[in-house]
Amino acid sequence: MAEPARRPATFEDLLAHDDPDRLEIIGGEIVEKAMPSPRHGRTENKLATATDPFNRKPGSRGPGGWWIFTEIHVAYSRGEIYCHDTAGWRRDRVPIEPTEWPVRIRPDWVSEIVSPKHERHDFVDKPRVLHAAEVPHYWILEPDEKILLVHRWSPDGHTVVSRAAAGETVRAEPFEAIELRVSALFGDEDEDDD
Repeated sequence: MAEPARRPATFEDLLAHDDPDRLEIIGGEIVEKAMPSPRHGRTENKLATATDPFNRKPGSRGPGGWWIFTEIHVAYSRGEIYCHDTAGWRRDRVPIEPTEWPVRIRPDWVSEIVSPKHERHDFVDKPRVLHAAEVPHYWILEPDEKILLVHRWSPDGHTVVSRAAAGETVRAEPFEAIELRVSALFGDEDEDDD
């Protein structure tokens, strides 16, 4: 006899847990977000530092024009709720800082740092939902191999528009106004080093 189909997890199911901050809803299931390794945490910190010139009003000490958050929960129309490592919203599209939990406005940029045993979520599950939501930019950072993949939305799927590894410098959209040293994103060098 076949088991009855389980109903997809909901936002209310997520809230019923003691610590919903470490949980996501992926494919209708409540999934515990991988505990960040020191390498993961350092990469997240370095990415926040690298994108900081954008995380302000335009024209104030750098390019500006974005709201950028780390470990931010975002709800999508298919019932998915992701705790993105980093996500950003253009201020010209979202003039008031998002404050609800989870944020229910589609981000303009999402970045995930690959965690062991969560590769499928970062490379398959999340990109499908982000594509359906028309998230314009999706980055994947792979800290073990020190690789940055920059994806851009297109009608057929997210297309890789830039690949870079440690030792390279890139102007990665949507932040092409500044150069990013990929090694610095993974903590291999300080941003002030020449």
